Amino acid sequence: MKGKKQKEPAGMNPAEIFAALDLLEKERGIPKEAMLEKVLKAIASAYKKDHRDVEEENILVEADEEHKELRMFIRKTIVDEEDYVDPFNEMTLEEARAISARYEIGDTVNVPVDKMEFGRIAAGNGKQQIIQGLREAERGMVYDEFNSKQHEILTGVVTRIDPRNGAASLRIGTGSESTEALLLSGEQVPGEPMEEGMHIKVYVVDVRRSTRGPQVLISRTHPGLVKRLFELEVPEIFDGSVEVKSIAREAGSRTKMAVWSNEENVDPIGACVGPRGQRVAAIVEELRGEKIDIIKYSENPAEFIAAALAPADVVDVRMAEEGKACRCVVPDDQLSLAIGKEGQNARLAARLTGYKIDIKPQSYRPEEDEEDLFSASEPEAESVEEAPTGETSAEEAPTGEVSAEQVPTGEE
Repeated sequence: MKGKKQKEPAGMNPAEIFAALDLLEKERGIPKEAMLEKVLKAIASAYKKDHRDVEEENILVEADEEHKELRMFIRKTIVDEEDYVDPFNEMTLEEARAISARYEIGDTVNVPVDKMEFGRIAAGNGKQQIIQGLREAERGMVYDEFNSKQHEILTGVVTRIDPRNGAASLRIGTGSESTEALLLSGEQVPGEPMEEGMHIKVYVVDVRRSTRGPQVLISRTHPGLVKRLFELEVPEIFDGSVEVKSIAREAGSRTKMAVWSNEENVDPIGACVGPRGQRVAAIVEELRGEKIDIIKYSENPAEFIAAALAPADVVDVRMAEEGKACRCVVPDDQLSLAIGKEGQNARLAARLTGYKIDIKPQSYRPEEDEEDLFSASEPEAESVEEAPTGETSAEEAPTGEVSAEQVPTGEE
C-alpha cells in the first residue's frame, strides 16, 4: 500500500479494495464489514467535497461483495417543471420519463455517477481509508496489549534521555506490539543511574488512548512496583497464602510493607524474607539498595501501629476517642529512632497504618503540657491496589520484622 506518490491514486480498483479488506481481516483480525463501511463513507465524503451543491443524504454508495464492485448514485427527486430549481438534487418529470415511463412526480431516481470520476474517488479514498484503518487497528492492538498489563511490571530499554528535564524514553514490548513510554523525572528514583541501553523494570500506572497511539504511563517510584516485585520473588504472595495489606514508600530511601498470612502454618515475614534473606535481598538489589521493612499486619490498630514504628520499641499506644489518631509512648533513648531521620520513620508508619501518630517519650507528662493534643504525622494510607506501601530492608528489620539477614531489629 505504500508506494511512490502519483498524481492520481490509480491502480486500486474495487476488486483490489475488497481483496485488501479480506487480507486485513485474515492477517490482522480487522472486521471487513467495519472497514468497508468506513471506505464507503470516505468515498461519499470525497464526492461531497467536489460537488458542494449535492445534498449529502442524496449521495448513495453501494457495495456488491458478490461481484466485488462498488457503485455510486445521486438520488434526485422528480418535480414538476415549474418547480424545478435545483439540477443537482432534482429532476424534471420529462427527464425521468426518458429513463422509465413509470416514474411520477415525487419519486426518486438513482442517477449513476460517471465511472471515470467515481473510479478516481474510489481509488484514492479507498486506499487512504485502508491504510488509516490498518494504523488504527495496530494502535488498537498495542493498546489492548498494554491495557491488560496495567498495574504490572514490564521491562523496558532506555532509548533516549532528555538532557533538559531528565525524562527517559523507553521501548516497551517487542515487534509490532511494542511502544514508546516516557519515564518522567518525577517518576524516577532520586539518584538512580539512568543510561541509554539500560534494561529497567517499570510499573505500568495507566494506559491511555491518544492520536499518536497508546500512551503508557510508567513509574519507578510507585509503591505498586514493590508489591509486584515481591509477587515475583515470593510464591506465597503470588498464590495468595500471604497477603500484602498496605505499603508506604519513599522511593530510593525506604519502604514499609505490612503483610498477613491466611494460613496458620505460614509465617508471612519469613516467607517474604526467604532463606538467608535471599528473596528480600533480590528486591533490594533491584531497587538499588532501598531499605525495606516487613511488618506483620494486625487487625488490632494499637498492635499494628506499634509494629509499624519499628525499629523503635513502643511502650504504649493510646487511641483517640474520635478519629484515626493515636499517641505512642517510646523509651526516652528511642525517641529519635521512632521519629526517624527527618521524621521518615513516623511518616511512613502513619501512611502505612492510616493513623495520625503522636510520638512521646516515657518521661512526658500530659499534665505539664498546656496544649496536650494529638498531632498529625501524615496518615495518608495507600491501598495495595492503588499505591501499595511497605518496608523491609536487607540490612534491618524492625521489631516484629525480619530482615534478609534475620536481624530482629534495625538501626535508623
